[in-house]
Amino acid sequence: MKTDVVVLGAGIVGVSTALHLLARGRSVVLLDRRGPGEETSYGNAGLIERASVIPYAFPRDWRSLWRYARNNTPDVSYHVRFLPRVAPWLLRYWWHSSPARLARAAEAMLPLIERSVAEHDALKDDANLSPLFRRTGWIDGVRSEAGLARAVAQAEALAPYGLNYRVLDRQALTALEPSLSARMVGAVHWLDPVNVSDPGAVTRGYAALFQQRGGQLLRGDARTLKSAGSQGWQVQGDDGRIEARDVVVAMGPWSPDVLRPLGYRISMAVKRGYHQHFALEDGATLTHPVADIDSGFVVTPMTLGVRLTTGAEFAARDAPPSPIQIQRTRALARQLLPLGAAVEKEPWMGCRPCMPDMRPVIGPAPRHAGLWMAFGHAHHGFTLGPVTGKLLASLITGQAPDVDPAPYALRR
Repeated sequence: MKTDVVVLGAGIVGVSTALHLLARGRSVVLLDRRGPGEETSYGNAGLIERASVIPYAFPRDWRSLWRYARNNTPDVSYHVRFLPRVAPWLLRYWWHSSPARLARAAEAMLPLIERSVAEHDALKDDANLSPLFRRTGWIDGVRSEAGLARAVAQAEALAPYGLNYRVLDRQALTALEPSLSARMVGAVHWLDPVNVSDPGAVTRGYAALFQQRGGQLLRGDARTLKSAGSQGWQVQGDDGRIEARDVVVAMGPWSPDVLRPLGYRISMAVKRGYHQHFALEDGATLTHPVADIDSGFVVTPMTLGVRLTTGAEFAARDAPPSPIQIQRTRALARQLLPLGAAVEKEPWMGCRPCMPDMRPVIGPAPRHAGLWMAFGHAHHGFTLGPVTGKLLASLITGQAPDVDPAPYALRR
C-alpha cells in the first residue's frame, strides 16, 4: 500500500496530526498496535488546561527536595532501584527548572497553550463530541487558610497572562460542590480551562472523524519502520507493507524505541500515573474537576464515575504497576468525598512522556528527509494534541504555521 503520510501512534497527538494532514489534501494512514486512545491518551484528568501557562518544574528549594526524597508523599514517588538510571535526566530537569530557564520554557509553551481550547473546538463539533465537553473550568482546592493564601498569590502572579479565575472561600466552594467535606477550606476556580467526561472517547471520536473523511486506520508494528531511500519510508502493517513519502512519529513514551535504530538518542523520561473510577455514596455529587493541590491528586466526574488521578511516579516505563500511590491518594480523596466501590478491579496505569526542558518535540528530524516528530508533551498531551497536529501538518505541507516551531525542534 502507498500513501502520502504514515502517522505512527493513534493517541490524541497522532490522531490530531492525521486529521490536519487530511484537511491539507494528503492521503494518510494512521498506524497503531492498539485502538485509538487506548494508551496514554486514555488515562488523564480530561482537562484542556488553558490555565497551565507555567510548566511543571522540578522543585528547587531544599524543603521540597527533602520531602520528596523521603519517598512517602502522595504526589511524587519513585522506585529506588530506578534512581541511578533516571538521575542524569532528573539533573537536566532540575537545571532547566531554574527561574530564568523556566520563564523561557513558559514563553515557548504559551503559543500552544493559548490555542489549546480553540483547536479542540475546531474538531469536536465535526466529530459530534460536544456533549462530552464542559466549560466549567476546574478547581484548585486547599486544606488550610495558609494554603489558600499561597494559591491566591500564585494566581495573582499570573495576572500578565489574562487568565480568568475566582477565589472561593468555604461557603462559595460549598455552593459549587456541596458534597466536598469541610477539610477543603477554599479554592481557586480557574474559568478558562475546559474539561471532558471521557478523554478516551474524545480521541476515539477524532479517529472516527478521520476515517469518515477518508483516512485509513490500521494495525501494525511501528518498530518495523525503515528508510526506503528515495522512495521515502516503509513500515509493516498487519495486512502488509505500507510505503509513504513522509512518516510522523507520535508515539508518546514509545517514540524513542522507533527513533533509536535510526541513530536518535531522545532525552526522554516518563512520569507514570494511575487512575481509578469510583461510585459516590450517600447521594453525593461532583460536577467540577477538583485538584487537592496540597496532596497532588485530582478527582473529576467522568462517564464511568468519579476518576481519581495520581501525581507522578518515577519508574521504568515497562515495570509492573505499583499500588502504593493510588492507595495513598485514595485514602486522602476519601477525606474529601464519600468514595464508594471502585468501578475497575485494578487501577489503570499510563506513562507521560517528558522532556527535561518541559516542552515537546514537534518538527522534522534533523538527519532524515520525510521523518517528523511529535511527542514529549508531559502532562499536557490531551491539552495540546490538536494544536500540535495543526502545527506539524503545516510544516509537513509547507504552509505557514500559526506558531513559531523553533522552540520545539529536536536540536534546540
